[in-house]
Amino acid sequence: MAFDIDMIKEVYSKVVERVDAARKITGKPLTLAEKILYTHLWDGTPNKAYQRGKDYVDFAPDRIACQDATAQMALLQFMQAGKTKVAVPTTVHCDHLIQAKEGAEKDLKNANDISSEVFNFLESVSNKYGIGFWKPGAGIIHQVVLENYAFPGGMMIGTDSHTVNAGGLGMVAIGVGGADAVDVMAGMAWELKFPKLIGVKLTGKLSGWTAPKDVILKVAEIVSAKGGTGAIVEYFGEGATSMSCTGKGTICNMGAEIGATTSTFGYDESMERYLRATDREDVADAANEIKEYLTADAEVYANPEQYFDQVIEINLTELNPLLNGPFTPDLSTPAGSEMTEKANANDWPLKVEWGLIGSCTNSSYEDLSRASSIAQQAIDKGVKMKAELGINPGSEQVRYTAERDGIIDIFEKLNAKIFTNACGPCIGQWARYSDPKNAPKNSIVHSFNRNFAKRADGNPNTHAFVASPELTAAIALAGRLDFNPMTDKLINENGEEVMLEEPTGWELPPKGFEVKDNGYLAPVADGSGVNVVVNPNSERLELLTPFTPIGNEIKGAKLLIKAHGKCTTDHISMAGPWLRFRGHLDNISNNCLIGAVNAYNMKTNFVKSQLTGEYDAVPATQRAYKAKGIKTVVVGDHNYGEGSSREHAAMEPRHLGVVAVIVKSFARIHETNLKKQGMLGLTFVNESDYDLIKEDDTFNFLDLHEFTPGKPLTIEIVHADNSKDVIKVNHTYNEGQIEWYNEGSALNLIKKQNA
Repeated sequence: MAFDIDMIKEVYSKVVERVDAARKITGKPLTLAEKILYTHLWDGTPNKAYQRGKDYVDFAPDRIACQDATAQMALLQFMQAGKTKVAVPTTVHCDHLIQAKEGAEKDLKNANDISSEVFNFLESVSNKYGIGFWKPGAGIIHQVVLENYAFPGGMMIGTDSHTVNAGGLGMVAIGVGGADAVDVMAGMAWELKFPKLIGVKLTGKLSGWTAPKDVILKVAEIVSAKGGTGAIVEYFGEGATSMSCTGKGTICNMGAEIGATTSTFGYDESMERYLRATDREDVADAANEIKEYLTADAEVYANPEQYFDQVIEINLTELNPLLNGPFTPDLSTPAGSEMTEKANANDWPLKVEWGLIGSCTNSSYEDLSRASSIAQQAIDKGVKMKAELGINPGSEQVRYTAERDGIIDIFEKLNAKIFTNACGPCIGQWARYSDPKNAPKNSIVHSFNRNFAKRADGNPNTHAFVASPELTAAIALAGRLDFNPMTDKLINENGEEVMLEEPTGWELPPKGFEVKDNGYLAPVADGSGVNVVVNPNSERLELLTPFTPIGNEIKGAKLLIKAHGKCTTDHISMAGPWLRFRGHLDNISNNCLIGAVNAYNMKTNFVKSQLTGEYDAVPATQRAYKAKGIKTVVVGDHNYGEGSSREHAAMEPRHLGVVAVIVKSFARIHETNLKKQGMLGLTFVNESDYDLIKEDDTFNFLDLHEFTPGKPLTIEIVHADNSKDVIKVNHTYNEGQIEWYNEGSALNLIKKQNA
């Protein structure tokens, strides 16, 4: 039986009426994304048609999921909201704070020793406020959600950008900052700009070495790392229905890498099979009763150009295995000779040192079984693994079943390292080097989603390439980045040339899933007697104090840093070793913007102080400004805040005294996070004004007292020689968001309303 089946049935009881009403109001057939959005309006039955990309809309998500790194700050904020229990089903998953080093058993024990304070805090807060808790080792949040909580036609939010993985089961699942989650936990509406719609028509069928991962790698190549911003991507066509549910999840998962709000697929037989295989026959039966409402109307898929803002068509029969990277997830290269040419031209190391299989993107039973078919061939054909191989199963259920079926044993026969059922190297939790900064130039291939510099191992010289699990396994065998398993031969122990056959695997385990302890702890019915204790001397956890409003008088603000080029949330608030401070705002603020490249000297963590004229680390420089009561401004380039949902990237600058971030363009989640924390997130009206900003500039906001929706703000920039430039900046704040700013944060407003 499914978790929260009564809630799911309640959602389904309203679908028909609300979708019919939305069709009538909009006067047209509906995409699946529109059906889900219109059935989850905060006000209930639709009474108006919303403009895509323009209208801000209040929604009522069905559930929330939080991972341990972001849950700390989310729950610390929720504790300030004055509520006794979460308003919607919520879960916490401990998957980020487990470092991969020696192997699953030792690494899990080490994590429980090092992070026991955090795990105990999360468990007790979950118990107190009615939140389901998944212990360390239970699995990666998004795989666990797919196995237990996702359901067709539902809407969920999660404090991790790859929450979008649940689109593989037909949801609209969206990554948000913790402050957004707190709104919904507290019983408030959740606001989102009504998304644009991108339709991806998949024709043909995957075969041979091509996998679902190659679909999203191709989409990333087509639309770029920011091309999906503000849009929901909806996949359809014969190629979509021929794919497994977990394969669909892989595609939706990496939609975060094109900036998409989320991605989804219409309900079909593969989803029904997956629901039944994961003991959710009740959900499958309920979905089947309204299945035509859990996919787009037939007219939409027949004439997609009429109903989507953009349509992409990919013939899966013609698609080839791809590797994307290095340093960006949208640089795509077909396996083989083209990689040889690119690598030589760009000085990418052709020797591959590691192959890594797992992460929330590719850690299903199907993924492991297909990769293991390559590993078994290596054993049978006498081929030695040239690179090291690491495996992260997606959940304890996947791991236990794979071990029972002999899949784990196959990998171990090739000396693969089986890591914990956790994120591990995918998020920088990988103890590969003792000194990553001085580590050598090298290449790795993985089935993860992100490959920014230093992302996996902290080494800026690691060139990471993203591929399917089966191609990752083959390249690890060959030890070469340009190996093409469809055409290239390997030399076995006897000196013989051998070819790898096409990978095979199982969509679902033939003997069914099995697990002894899935790692779930249910909360007590009444948590009023549960005490949550935070040691005031803790280095890991710190109770929050409310932010004070910035106000409408910003004069004499100094430039903290002008960031050059790509500035992701990893650059603003690094992960890896900093994850241990995710529950302590002041301590983690010591990583604030240390990865951003200073446009004036092209160095990281080295900015000029206008107090002393000396150069120092960004956090130290900013703390000196804060001590003097001097406000500061951050300037950035395009797609600022790309990457994860971590609100620390907004909270840290806010905590240290930054009042405004002015950029060419924002990534969606980060812009919202800035708004939630009571800051100004602004964009240049003229992008060329970025070039006007000089290292010693002072900023005067001339008309902030007239801060209103749709009205640009005027800023006077005073240069060191007393010359001035006056520029205009845009913003996307609506009246409610301006109220967040005026109160100091969205949480301050919630607390005021609850009081």
